[in-house]
Amino acid sequence: MELTALEQEILSYALNTAEARASFRQRFLRKGGILEALFAQLRTLPETERRTMGARLQNLRTLAQQRLSEAEATTPTPTSSQSLPADPTFPHKIFQPGARHPLSLVEKRVVRIFQRLGYTLAEGPEIEDDWHNFSALNFEPDHPARDMQDTFFIDPERQILLRTHTSTVQVRVMERQKPPIRILAPGRVYRHETISARAHVYFHQIEGLWVDEGVSAAHLKATLSYFVAAFFGEGTPMRWRASYFPFTEMSAEVDIGCLICGGKGCPVCKHTGWVEVLGCGMVDPNVLSACGIDSERYTGLAFGLGVERLAQLLYQIPDLRLFSQNNYLFLQAFQGYEHAF
Repeated sequence: MELTALEQEILSYALNTAEARASFRQRFLRKGGILEALFAQLRTLPETERRTMGARLQNLRTLAQQRLSEAEATTPTPTSSQSLPADPTFPHKIFQPGARHPLSLVEKRVVRIFQRLGYTLAEGPEIEDDWHNFSALNFEPDHPARDMQDTFFIDPERQILLRTHTSTVQVRVMERQKPPIRILAPGRVYRHETISARAHVYFHQIEGLWVDEGVSAAHLKATLSYFVAAFFGEGTPMRWRASYFPFTEMSAEVDIGCLICGGKGCPVCKHTGWVEVLGCGMVDPNVLSACGIDSERYTGLAFGLGVERLAQLLYQIPDLRLFSQNNYLFLQAFQGYEHAF
């Protein structure tokens, strides 16, 4: 429909009865009306046309609202004897239920899996000092992660910063609690990254720590194999790769077969068919000693996984930026997922 013709229709519409005003409201101002349908088509237009068309549609909506307000203001309010009976077929306002954010859903699912294995939750501050973020975790003074390009420093002189991982929570727990320790530390972390489909300046981690007598690499492999099967499903392809982290020795990374492309290769898996889902290893004895734990008596395992990466694979979302854009249609797609876990 031509917008000029639509404008003429709005101007010439008779609004002298309650029924006419209800019909006018439904046609031009309510959900499912013609103006809403035209607004929905804007996304298909080029940028320049979208702005022009959007402004014209907004003017038509304002015009319709003004006409309706003027008609209602000049129409006598009916007395109780004149009031019309309620019409049960008249459209009513539908309240849409809200939805949990996909990152909240995934975090809850991960926590439930590890709680079955005896892990308890622990929390810590997002603003940290050098000791808890770096030094206690065996980072050398010249380690690249200390550089301003990777870390957001709030006060460089006092070495106050936004934590770059939730391993800081592990340090704080080990400082005040003696083994046995079995904790899970979820939280938001910050790094100076270039925002893209695969990275952001902030993201969410869940780190696990188990310290006790006799904890071994066999416990680590069994724990994470159970997690992958419970989270992604039995039979999910899984592989271990040797890696390096300052706070673990040995260190490894765990990959799974890409669930987005089925292992055929896509931008998310960098066309390898595999996607890293977590890093892990045996806690370095230096870390235990720095936290006041006898490294001759106790051993520990640790692992860390990214919530965004898990959500991306679980829901097959190609772009991590969608998690932080507050797009209503994107979030609405997760209604009902709360009861799936």
